[in-house]
Amino acid sequence: MTTEHGTPLPLDSSTPHSARVWNAWLGGKDHYPVDRETADRFAEIFPAIGDLARTSRYFLARTVRYLAAEAGVRQFLDIGTGLPTADNTHEVAQRVAPDARVVYVDNDPLVLAHARALLTSTPEGRTHYISADLHRPEVILRQAAETLDLGRPVALTIMQTLGHVADYEEARAIVRHLLSALPSGSYLALNDSVDPHGETAEATRLYNESGSAPYHLRPPGQIAGFFDGLELVEPGVVPLAQWRPEILDGPDPTNAAAYGGVGRKP
Repeated sequence: MTTEHGTPLPLDSSTPHSARVWNAWLGGKDHYPVDRETADRFAEIFPAIGDLARTSRYFLARTVRYLAAEAGVRQFLDIGTGLPTADNTHEVAQRVAPDARVVYVDNDPLVLAHARALLTSTPEGRTHYISADLHRPEVILRQAAETLDLGRPVALTIMQTLGHVADYEEARAIVRHLLSALPSGSYLALNDSVDPHGETAEATRLYNESGSAPYHLRPPGQIAGFFDGLELVEPGVVPLAQWRPEILDGPDPTNAAAYGGVGRKP
């Protein structure tokens, strides 16, 4: 969470935080015992969570690579950044276009500390980190405009984040608010978890009782609803591993625990 002025609240190592729990599922070391305990309890019920976390990272990399290389986007607004790991948004984008600009948004002070140390840009491009709450899109846009030219196309990436907004219509309104400030030719790249078999629901219920920010599973149709009014890039809104796969030895492509897609603002 953040204060009224957007500065991060003091670090709390006694309560699990979604970014740090996610880091544990990815096999990282930037978390506390309370985060590891929550991650392990979830994995006891849904052992595939590690694969889901890695699949989401692969999806992020593929979508950013598509946006930079094929769509020609040079500006990225990454909301719900999480702790830095391999192939962060600016690294993928700047391999294709060294002049790409990326603004990261999160609200965990540990993420902020790591971002400042590790999310360094190429000389030609620029990266910036802002601490802001997803529920205040106007603050995100105002601060992002200090680094990005919102008169030129921007790729808005929101990965495994909108599930933290309890009300679906509020989540859709946040996406619409953010997209409304971006010009034609901008893109939305998004993914979130669904519950095809019931295992995820029980694990998520325990996660939500842990004290971390609750996460709300949605059916695939509601994930697709975030793209209303946009021109979907093929193959549309699908299980993550089925979106333009590039490798054959990744997680099981039939795993449908998360859906995502990419859409262009006309």
